[in-house]
Amino acid sequence: MNMELQVGVKVLLRNPEGKYLLIRRAPAEKNGSGKWDIPGGRMEAGSTMVENLAREVMEETGLTMTSAPRVLGIQDMLWPDRHVVRITHTGTIEGEPRLSEEHSEYRWATLEEILALDEREFDTYLRKLISAHKDSLR
Repeated sequence: MNMELQVGVKVLLRNPEGKYLLIRRAPAEKNGSGKWDIPGGRMEAGSTMVENLAREVMEETGLTMTSAPRVLGIQDMLWPDRHVVRITHTGTIEGEPRLSEEHSEYRWATLEEILALDEREFDTYLRKLISAHKDSLR
């Protein structure tokens, strides 16, 4: 079996009002089209985890994190052709996003609003992680 290993980084960004940034995947995106997500992507070799995370946030939202990211959790995602290790962080941000073509809209949401999203609307892995750590995110 030939399986590719990838490392992904994501960040749950909180604004000064205590709400979290959600971005909707554009209809043209092949993975997760139309679903709400948080900024992140695959790591590029030769750059640190924090550099990759900052790059993804800038590319997808046009914003810069206002705090050092903190690891929230690590998850394994297994598919027939690949194994993705996703490292999800928390961080803070200010300002309103300017989205890339990968995303069609954004919204600020409370943890309760995020957890109330239907599994067809929001990544199952992220829901499990946020649900498991919701008390530490408040």
